[in-house]
Order: sequence, then structure tokens, then C-alpha cells
Amino acid sequence: MLKKVRDGAGVVREIAVMLAVLVALPSPAVAAGSGSALSDKPIPMKKDSELPSRTPPLLEIGPRFLDSGNIDSGIELPTGAIWQPALWVFGDFRTGVGYFDNGPGPEIQEWANRLDLFANLQFTPTERILLGVSPLRRGGKFTGYTRKGSSPDSFDSAFNADITAFFFEGEFGEIFPGLDPKDRHAFDVGFAVGRQPVFFQEGIMINDTIDAVAVTRDTVLIPGFSPDMRVTALYGWNGVHRNDNLDDDDAQIIGLFTETDFRTNTLNVDFSYVFSSTGNGGDTGLFGIGTTQRIGHYNTALWANLSWAPDRKSAVSNNGALLFAQLSRTLPYSEDLVYVNAFWGIDTYTSAARDPTSGGPLGQMGILYAAVGLGNYGAALGNRPADAVGMSVGYQMFFHEERTQLVLELGGREPTVSGQKGAVALGARLQFGLGDRYVLQFDGFVSDQEGGITGAGLRSEITVRF
Repeated sequence: MLKKVRDGAGVVREIAVMLAVLVALPSPAVAAGSGSALSDKPIPMKKDSELPSRTPPLLEIGPRFLDSGNIDSGIELPTGAIWQPALWVFGDFRTGVGYFDNGPGPEIQEWANRLDLFANLQFTPTERILLGVSPLRRGGKFTGYTRKGSSPDSFDSAFNADITAFFFEGEFGEIFPGLDPKDRHAFDVGFAVGRQPVFFQEGIMINDTIDAVAVTRDTVLIPGFSPDMRVTALYGWNGVHRNDNLDDDDAQIIGLFTETDFRTNTLNVDFSYVFSSTGNGGDTGLFGIGTTQRIGHYNTALWANLSWAPDRKSAVSNNGALLFAQLSRTLPYSEDLVYVNAFWGIDTYTSAARDPTSGGPLGQMGILYAAVGLGNYGAALGNRPADAVGMSVGYQMFFHEERTQLVLELGGREPTVSGQKGAVALGARLQFGLGDRYVLQFDGFVSDQEGGITGAGLRSEITVRF
């Protein structure tokens, strides 16, 4: 099959067939031949004894996480706010073994480990302090063993005590409720300050953890303009990882991000600018617009992002555009999902900030493009969009009351300039939920590049959540 769809035209033909099947699927109402009226009989509330047992985090001090029962009266502050302090410690441990060979590069065999721990000091549902550490990871390096090509095994030590997240977030109107007891004024302003995750344009523009301060005004109502709008202004002064996933000590970032809910869609319009005077960096301006909507039985999303280098071009600052489209549908009478994604990279689009484990901006394309965030196992079709077009078609199946899922995906990319090679790949991901805290995952792919270069990858991973 891979030989049949080896060139770009073959990929398009295969995907066109799957699109025709997707569009031809009947709606539930048509297939059933009857209406879908809701029952008018009330459903009684479940008793505590009938609810599923709670899975607690690693440590709980104070009110318990997602517990039932009466709410504590809390502590009243001089500002009038009522705080109910609770400390929750949680996280996850990931360990995986894998083999990766994309053809041109050396074969990689590895065992990698990652531990992410968080302490969440919760005051109210809107005020908290979060502290995070990753003692087995330093940037994009993970503790474990690695063998590349014919080189001998090497132990990779990434032990550290670095703080990966540390921020306070809250809402001005909730901290000082006495200023507006009847909630008539515009005091509902959220803010966050510290080392925090920042994610905009579905991770295309920014997907990083940055030392920053952000202010958000929700429910912005413009006279004569009925939709609800959220506006966020951000300034980041440290920890900006550029498009190559490496930290730029000199980089600072500013941004203005908006999200507007219309009756039929949600619109995101975002702008950011990175200041940097380093020799291999340079300033970068970015603009992105995206819309998410449901059309009939179909979920759709369209994203357009631009980057430009006002001073000089480099690997982290360049001129380019990335156009991205998603289409999916839940199949009738099931939870299974069929999806089609496509991208077009014009020139060399560069993101504003990318975490060392996030890979490139094409992670939303599917399992053949996404970084796994553990070790050196790469993306079968890469996740950089420069001068290329590509598509992916996938089928996500659920079993055993959704505790097991299987994803099958076919994808391909074709360069739009000479000197590069196209490729197609077939991939799969199988996940099992074991008990309340364990997830067992298997990934694999086979690929074929122009010129007869083949690739393959296989990995397994266990995740423990606590």
C-alpha cells in the first residue's frame, strides 16, 4: 500500500477516497428513521454510596480534591474574600523503551524516564500557587540509556532540582469582592505571574513554559457587538525557547491574544513579538487567526499563522506562513472518530516559543507528526512545516467502556521546492487504562521516502498518575 501512495498524488487520491466515505455516512436521525426526543422523566440524584470511588492525589492537606460533602466555612480575609486553603501534590511518572529509525539518521534504541511533580496550594477555585519540578529531565534530555547507531550504550543523567513551574494566579474581583458586591463593574480581571505554561494558536504560535506576567479580561462586551470576548495581554522576560526548542537567554516576548465566542464559531486572533539581540536569534513578529466550529455533524477548525523577521533571518526567526485545517466526525451509534488534517507551509514559518519537549508546530496533525515528549523518539513525518504540504487521515476507536483506544493513521508530506524529499507513513497507537492510575501505551510506524529510503519505529510506555 505504501508503494501505491508513494508520491504526493497517490496520497491525495487515497485521502480523497476516505473523505468520500466520511461525507457519505448517514446521520443518526436518518439511519434510525425516527426522532430523537429526550425523555421527560426526571432522573433521581445518586447517593454518595452509588458514586464511583474517588482517586486521591499523592498528598492532600485540607479540603480533599473532588470530594463530596459539606463545604468548609473557610477563612475570611480583610478584603472580604473567603479562602479555603488546600494543598494537593500530584503528578505522573513516564517510562518507555523504543526503537526509532527514520532512514537518513542513525538508529536509536533507548530507555527514557520522566517524572513531573506539582504542588498546588489552592485558596479558592480562582486563586492558587502552583510549584512544579521535573527531577529526571533537563530541557529536552531525559534520564535513561541510549544507543545511537553502532555507538555503545550510554547512561544519560538528567537529574536536577530545577523549578519547571512556579506561579500565582487569581482574579482581582474575587480577591477584593467588597469593591463590587453586586458584580456590576469590570473587576473580573484574571492575572498570573511567574513561571507558567503558555499555549496559543493550538500550540502553533506558542507552546512553552515562560517566566511571564499575564492579565486577562473576560466577558468583554463592545457596544453594538454582541459576542463575548476574552482579551489577554502577556509579557515574558525569561525562559523563552525559540523555534529550535533551545533557550534564548536574551529573548523577551510580548503578546495580545483574543478569543471571541459567536453563535456558530469561536474566533481566535493573536499577535506576539519576540525581542532578541543574540547572534543566532533576532526579533520575530507573529500573527495568527483561527476559527473553530461545528458544521452539521462535523467538527472543523482552520488556522492561519504568519511569521516575519524584521532584522535578519535565522533558524529561529524567518519569514513564512502555516495554513492548517482539521475535519473530524464522531461515527453514528459509537464513540469512534474519523479525522482528516492538512497543512501548507509557505517559506519558513517559525514559532515564537517552543518548549524543548514540544517538537515543531505540526504536532496537531496527528500521531505521525507529534512529538511524544519522552526521549529521542521522533515524529515519523517530522513536525516542521517549511516549504511543504501534507495530510493525515485517522480512525480512533474505543473499546471496553473507553478504557482502551486504538488510533490508525495514514499520512504523507510533499515538498513544494526542489531538493527535498516527500514521504508517506502508516502509524498506530494503542492505549490501555489499567486500574485508576496506570496507562499502557504502544506506538509504531513504517515510512517510505522518495529514493527508496524506508523507516520504522516502535515504542512502549507506562504512565503512572498520582
